[in-house]
Amino acid sequence: MQIKKNDTVEVKAGRERGKRGRVIAVHPSENRIVVEKLNIIKRHTRPNQQMRQGGIVQKEGPLSAANVMLVCPKCDKPTKTTRKANEGSARTGRVCRTCNEALD
Repeated sequence: MQIKKNDTVEVKAGRERGKRGRVIAVHPSENRIVVEKLNIIKRHTRPNQQMRQGGIVQKEGPLSAANVMLVCPKCDKPTKTTRKANEGSARTGRVCRTCNEALD
């Protein structure tokens, strides 16, 4: 999965199409991500020890990682990424395919 926590992504399909947000959580085993203030779901909860008063709680639901694209901070466009070796290091990093800038 090329998307990491705190990346900015743009939704490409679904109800939230065209909106941008910051990634809060990544679940690579399920191929899903949670984006801040997008895909809001309502959860009806009963009163419990942590929440004395029950009610309807709104929170972000997970989106499929296939429905979002990473936004390059340099060119500010949704882009695909590739992996290239960093200079002076054996590790590889993410690179924007549009402007060839390193994302990590």
